Amino acid sequence: MEASDKLRRSDDRIIAGVCGGIAERLGWPPNRLRLVYVIVSILSAAFPGILVYVVLWFVMPGPDD
Repeated sequence: MEASDKLRRSDDRIIAGVCGGIAERLGWPPNRLRLVYVIVSILSAAFPGILVYVVLWFVMPGPDD
């Protein structure tokens, strides 16, 4: 796995860059992934989505790490 293939937060961020980083890794537009994430979080009563986001925020390395 090359350094560019690693999952990390993005500089294209709204809150912490988690969705932006995942979108970059998948090759998707960040706004599309954010929309999917919000819809899935709402349909799952929102709490699990928020909890997963916060955990990823602390686990994923930053864009400069």
